[in-house]
Amino acid sequence: MRLSLKCAAASLIAVMSTFTMHPEVTIDYRGEIIENLGTGDFAPYYMASNVYGTVTQPYSTLLRASLSHSMSRDSRFSYGFGADVIGGYSSKTNYDAFIDGKWVTRGQGPAPIWLQQLYAEVKFRGLFMTAGMKETGSAMLDDNLSSGDITWSANSRPMPGIKIGFIDFQNIPLTNGWLQIDAVLFYGKPHDNNWLRDHFNHYNSFITSGRWNNYKRLYLRTNPSQPFSATFGMQAAAQFAGTCVTYRNGEIMSEVKAPLKLRDFYQMIIPHHGEYFYRGNHLGSWDIALRYRLCNGNEVRAYLQSPWEDGSGIGKMNGFDGLWGLEFRASKPGFITGAVFEYLDFTNQSGPLHWSTGDHPGTTITNEATGSDSYYNNYFYNGYACYGMSQGTPFIPSPLYNLDGYMRYADTRVRGFHAALRGNISSEIDYRMMISHRTGRGDSYLPRLHKVRDTSIMLEGIYKMQNTPEMDLKCQLAWDHGNMYGNNFGILVTISYKGSFNIGGRR
Repeated sequence: MRLSLKCAAASLIAVMSTFTMHPEVTIDYRGEIIENLGTGDFAPYYMASNVYGTVTQPYSTLLRASLSHSMSRDSRFSYGFGADVIGGYSSKTNYDAFIDGKWVTRGQGPAPIWLQQLYAEVKFRGLFMTAGMKETGSAMLDDNLSSGDITWSANSRPMPGIKIGFIDFQNIPLTNGWLQIDAVLFYGKPHDNNWLRDHFNHYNSFITSGRWNNYKRLYLRTNPSQPFSATFGMQAAAQFAGTCVTYRNGEIMSEVKAPLKLRDFYQMIIPHHGEYFYRGNHLGSWDIALRYRLCNGNEVRAYLQSPWEDGSGIGKMNGFDGLWGLEFRASKPGFITGAVFEYLDFTNQSGPLHWSTGDHPGTTITNEATGSDSYYNNYFYNGYACYGMSQGTPFIPSPLYNLDGYMRYADTRVRGFHAALRGNISSEIDYRMMISHRTGRGDSYLPRLHKVRDTSIMLEGIYKMQNTPEMDLKCQLAWDHGNMYGNNFGILVTISYKGSFNIGGRR
């Protein structure tokens, strides 16, 4: 983490040093006061989901301050940067841990202050590069309405890393604009090692620290200026390197360090066979979206994200597993400006059994069963999460919610629905509503004897002060009912103030 943050800070300083050599640069600033209170062990599901891991506890008083400069998409060459700090008080939640030969409960919560974002980025023509920590959500879904992207969502804190790719979709040569491409490649290093050690039970299962993450995306899209447009492609993510320490009855049974060489970074792009397994933990989704624009400018979309954990998922042997969605987008302000309905199913997982001859040298059983995908879990790595919050969809409960200190996903076999609505009540007041219900059946390897359920609801209003247009007031009411997250109720109030100023000038 130190190296990544130093690189980001150096890049930020280098960018800022150019202020005196260019025309005036516009700096955007934003300050927020965030207050939430409620009942239960955690903030309600919708209050904590898809907000980049900023609010997780039932009680918080936070101050947030940020400065940023956005890249211009109209210029051939452009640059941007940002810094974002959050600090204040958050309540603690008790987790079980085995310390000094006995079970204890330890109160855990966010640090008093943390760096949420620090990045610098540069753009040339249709290409960009970003270094540091920057909040980036789904490239396919609306993070404010959807339940969340299956592979790369807005649910967890950003991690230090380097990302390169296309700025949005670019026309493919010789297609006259009828076919476009979007591609991104990211390498990052999660900086949550201390968080993992503090929340792990140190009794059974395992904990992996020092891992790296890789993410890549390739989408193709037909001409978006036409009434009908289709988007199709794949997202893929991987965890690699790191040290896995396995515990049994409170004692360390093994410590295995995965290799980290230059070729490992290459093999995250194109995996090669290892001795008995692919290097790293690979997962992702097939994504498709079909959009139709009506005569009045309104749009309707149907989309699917189909998850995969191995070859069986890539080959779509996991049945109807995935996120199936319908979306409405209005072309102008009104009582309803957006609506989403999503059905989510992760119960097939390519069947209940997994048997690979490569995992069992010398076996006489030559047939294979490529089931038990156990989405987001792996035999060597913690659950696919950062600071306990899922890097994919929050619809599958994140490891943060495991009060027994289990750092993997306890309920990967989940089925349910999500619906959301937003609009304008007046020129001053916007609203957003969400509701979901889900049933959990445990995991392929650790199924539950009895199902767990959750129903979550959220109501949000945003008041835009016309006399002070720089200031907004947001209020949320949210609650959960069931035995998946517990019965939680919460109120959140956010006062934000934003503006901009100019700095620098040509010498």
